[in-house]
Amino acid sequence: MTEPPTSAELSGLATLSWPARIAIGLLAAAAVGLTFLLWPQRRSNPDLSHGYFAPVVALILLSEARRGPYRYLRGGPALEAGLVVCLTAAAFAVATGGLYAAALGWSHAVVGFVFAAGLTLVLLAALLVFARDDVRLIPFNWAALLAAGLWLASAPIPPGTYGRITLALQLWVSGNVLRALHLLGVAAAQQGNIIELARTSVGVEEACSGVRSLISCIYAALFFSGFLVRRPWARAVVIALAAPLALGMNFVRSLTLTLIANDGIDISGGWHDATGYAILGVTAVVLGGLALWLSRRDPEPAAAPAAPAGAAARRPALILTAGLGVPALLLAVFIGFSVRVPREDHVAPDMEALLPSEFPGWQVTTATDLHRFADTLRTDRFVQRTYVRRDPGRPPVDLTVYIAYWLPGQASVSAVATHTPDACWPGGGWLPVPVAQTRVQIAAANQELAAAEYRQFKSQVYLQNVWYWHLYDRQPIPYLDPLSPRNLLEIALRYGFRRAGDQMFVRFSSSHPWEEVTREPLVAEIAARLHPLGL
Repeated sequence: MTEPPTSAELSGLATLSWPARIAIGLLAAAAVGLTFLLWPQRRSNPDLSHGYFAPVVALILLSEARRGPYRYLRGGPALEAGLVVCLTAAAFAVATGGLYAAALGWSHAVVGFVFAAGLTLVLLAALLVFARDDVRLIPFNWAALLAAGLWLASAPIPPGTYGRITLALQLWVSGNVLRALHLLGVAAAQQGNIIELARTSVGVEEACSGVRSLISCIYAALFFSGFLVRRPWARAVVIALAAPLALGMNFVRSLTLTLIANDGIDISGGWHDATGYAILGVTAVVLGGLALWLSRRDPEPAAAPAAPAGAAARRPALILTAGLGVPALLLAVFIGFSVRVPREDHVAPDMEALLPSEFPGWQVTTATDLHRFADTLRTDRFVQRTYVRRDPGRPPVDLTVYIAYWLPGQASVSAVATHTPDACWPGGGWLPVPVAQTRVQIAAANQELAAAEYRQFKSQVYLQNVWYWHLYDRQPIPYLDPLSPRNLLEIALRYGFRRAGDQMFVRFSSSHPWEEVTREPLVAEIAARLHPLGL
């Protein structure tokens, strides 16, 4: 049996060629760059809090990988072809991420996800070089693969995927909590993600859906599988139990909070946050304890053959270094494209004057809390007013009008298009109702309006008809699903990244169909005020 490699042999740094050393520097710079790019999102999004540890986790896994098992790859055309494929895919990912950054802004979730995918690909390419049999800087094992792959697991999930997962989990948690309440003899009813109790109601919001504990639990399970466990079947057990454990613990949390609320206790604030952190802590401890228990009889890694002498793998290292330079150049190009300077000479309309603050026969309520959405919407110019008219012997007539405005260059068309009712309302408990026609031609007092997008949403027993328009440069633009990455790029390519056009989003909503609403003089007045702006 050969002796285990010495620390000098394992490091392999003394035998690395200068292209390999440059490649290591570029990889470190890419990891630091992604960390800084995602830092603001991790601060504002608790679902990404585990990403704070991504650099430390990567270093720990690299250290663990160097402890074995010592598997190395035989050099040859197949290995170099794999290297080229990884680098080509990484360049494509960076180019795609640059397009999204120029179209949506650097803080968009899709941008972070695609750049994290690019970093993962270049790290895998580096592993194919440094795990060669004639280099042996790091073995090709599970811990090394995780050191590259967990960067992607710490990135934000694209909004379309995130929204679908979150909504599915909200409904799953709400339904199962309702069944548990009935088994416990508690009277309750479910309306979407809202649970109606005798004295209060509890909403299973996005933060309570379990997506946070699910992501963090899977991330922790992958880390434990690489750091604590060596046998493949034991790793599979740890990873397979992560999702059921996270969902189960979140169900326990939601049921506990619902029972507390049923007793008349306010669960917002302390109770909500304390149970959330407790669930994350318990799931991490359970997974860590399971991994330690399964690792009790892990075999010691076999000794590696002697390390090679002299400089090695110059050609693959050159390919790696050159391949890393291409994404860097592409990134520099798209940084230039993404620079937007709002035009100072363009005068925004008086938002308050666009909607009547009073109208004969109508009760008018103006929303005062819209500024909490300013950072998300990238504008502070919006207004929303709700109009209600009550006539004796007739059901009340209601109409809510919301308008948001962006100066030229303030936000891209793609960014504005991501904040439609289709994307935002389901998170507030409004479930979409299928309609026969989603694009309709409507009129107000014989004045034909631009073609509107039409949707229906239902919350509990309440139905809302919604008509909305997205105007660019005072012209309506066709709707494309903002949760589709392909459509986001299509919007960007169609309307440009930095074209100087202002934007406005207008939404009408009512429990009545348009045929009833359009007869009201109020609607004609609002339409007349908005007509000069493109409606």
